[in-house]
Amino acid sequence: MTVVSRSESAAEARPIAAPPARVTWTLVLMLGALTAFSPMSIDMYLPAMPAIGRGFHATGGEAQLTLATFLAGLAFGQLFYGPASDRWGRRPPLLFGVLVYVLASAVCALAPTIQWLMAARFVQALGGCAGPVIARAAVRDRYDARNSARVLSLLMLVMGLAPVVAPFFGAALLTTWSWRGIFWVLVGFGVVMAVVTLFGLRETRSAETEAQARSEHPLRGYLALATNWRLVGYMMSGAFNAAALFAYISAAPGLIMGHYGVSAGRFVWVFGANAASMIAMSQVNAFLLKRHTPDWILMRFRPLSLVAALAMVLGAVTGFASAWGVLVPLFFVFASFGFIGANTMALGLSLDPLRVGSASALIGSVQFGVGALVSSLISMSRDEGPLPLSVAILACMIFSTVALVAASPRRPTA
Repeated sequence: MTVVSRSESAAEARPIAAPPARVTWTLVLMLGALTAFSPMSIDMYLPAMPAIGRGFHATGGEAQLTLATFLAGLAFGQLFYGPASDRWGRRPPLLFGVLVYVLASAVCALAPTIQWLMAARFVQALGGCAGPVIARAAVRDRYDARNSARVLSLLMLVMGLAPVVAPFFGAALLTTWSWRGIFWVLVGFGVVMAVVTLFGLRETRSAETEAQARSEHPLRGYLALATNWRLVGYMMSGAFNAAALFAYISAAPGLIMGHYGVSAGRFVWVFGANAASMIAMSQVNAFLLKRHTPDWILMRFRPLSLVAALAMVLGAVTGFASAWGVLVPLFFVFASFGFIGANTMALGLSLDPLRVGSASALIGSVQFGVGALVSSLISMSRDEGPLPLSVAILACMIFSTVALVAASPRRPTA
């Protein structure tokens, strides 16, 4: 027997104001920039990871842990911003988070040891995670599930430019400056986003959401979300999908530059090509959403990830075509991600309209938590070859598929 709380039944029965149908590019650009805090902070310094290790006389694993601590901060910090944005509005917690991000980025640039850098990266993530949490909530404040998935796919066009462009900037900065200059650029990015938020972002939280947030303890809200089995299914499907992405981000410098001997300049092209495939397919996803539901799309494109991940493992085991036997299937794994992230996120956020901020935080926190765990496991491996990464990605794709099947309607409508 399923027990439904009064607040949960109210979330289903009480209508929220009808979202506007029109999607403005001004809003997409603004929210896309807010979601770019994470990829900007991760991807820009990837080409510098070997230099960071040499500068601090640290091992490759210690340098990779600066990424794992950042992901851990993203996972932990989101749990604060979700309930705070439901109770006090979207703008105040966002401005607070951006300020923390700016200050922590400056500490990263001045870090005297690798341990200082790890700690500062953790705090930097605590501030930067406000951007994606509140951007996703603002999308759901305005749009229903299908249109939310469309807007989130459009955000990928903006947010996805960061993994393409950021490594080029990082590599260029390394030729004229040290790795510390990358963090000074991130300080500037944070300052710009603070100004944009202060003068360009209007409040979107509804009165119903505020009333719900003030009537319950944040832990009770999270408990209600965590006992919604469909939300948990979409959340875990997206989380394992994201974990595969983070595993690649963590291992990419060692695999591509270390194992395959690709130069830093060519590395950014490989990294950018994979990101571009994900961006392109996210726009195909936005087009398909005009005719089909997110569930319909998910169930038809998820198998692509499994096939590509399996081919990647076979390439790693057999050594067929050397780097091409691994990197080509990896390209198609990334392409499939364009159909997964926006749809699982939109469907998860649609299941409790009165706890949108908390749902956004919980989904995002679990994604980065699983990502941090998988990245840490990858960093502990001393094998920079393709097999550990390939096996990790295949395992993540299997778990993601199982969670998706559990969450989706038995017969998803078109």
